[in-house]
Amino acid sequence: MTIRIGVQIQPQHADYAQIRDAARRAEEIGVDILFNWDHFYPLYGEPDGKHFEAWTMLAAWAEQTTRAEIGCLVTCNSYRNPELLADMARTVDHISEGRLVFGIGSGWFERDYTEYGYDFGTAGSRLDALGEALPRIEKRWSELNPAPTRKIPVMIGGGGEKKTLKYVAKHADIWHSFSDVETLERKRGVLAGHCEAIGRDVNEIEISTAANSAEAAKPLYDAGARLFTYGVGGPDYDLKPLEDLVAWRDSQSSAT
Repeated sequence: MTIRIGVQIQPQHADYAQIRDAARRAEEIGVDILFNWDHFYPLYGEPDGKHFEAWTMLAAWAEQTTRAEIGCLVTCNSYRNPELLADMARTVDHISEGRLVFGIGSGWFERDYTEYGYDFGTAGSRLDALGEALPRIEKRWSELNPAPTRKIPVMIGGGGEKKTLKYVAKHADIWHSFSDVETLERKRGVLAGHCEAIGRDVNEIEISTAANSAEAAKPLYDAGARLFTYGVGGPDYDLKPLEDLVAWRDSQSSAT
C-alpha cells in the first residue's frame, strides 16, 4: 500500500470560518483525507470552549472540497441509531461523489454521554454495542435507494484485542491504532490472528495512526502503518507539519 496523509481538523476553539479555511488549505497542500472528530465538547483547552458537531460539518466539507476524501476520526457509535448513521453516511457519500471514509469506534468521552443524555455504560457494553451495530449498518447500506456510490471504506478506531480487533478483521478496510511502535507491532500480530481465523488476508487492511512529523512517521511505517494523520486544533490551525508530511509522502513515492 502507498503512503497516505490525513489531517484531523479538530472542530474546537474556533469559529466555523476558521475550520472551513483550514479544510481548504489542507486540500490545497495535497492531503489525502480530511478528518474531524465526533465529540460535543473540546477534548483539551477550555472545556466549555467553542465546538461544532461532526456529521453536519462533513456534509459541508463534501460540498466545499473536490479531491480529498473526508471522514470522522472517529464517529461514536453510541450517539446515533445504526440505521440512521448508515443513511447519513450514504448521503454524505453521494454529496462528496464517493469520497467518504466511514470511521467509527465504541466511544469513550463520558461528558458527551452525560450532557447529551446517553447511557455511558461500560467499556465492554459500548464495545458490544459496536459489534451489534456494524452488521446493521452494512445491511442498511445494501437496502438504501439510491445505494452508496461505492463500497464505503470502513475505518475502525481502537486497539482492544478481544473485541475491537476482531471487528476490524471482519468489517474494516482501515484500522486506526492509537499505539506506539512496539504496541502497534504486537497488535498487528493479534489482528493477523483474527484475520486468519476468518480466512482474510491482514494485508487487505490499511493501518492508520497519528503522526505529527516525518520523523515520527518513519518507525510507524516500518511497523506497517501506511496512513498517517496529523491532528490540529483551533483557532489558528497551523498546517506546517502537514506540509512536511505531504512532502515526505511525495518523496517516498518518487523514490519507488
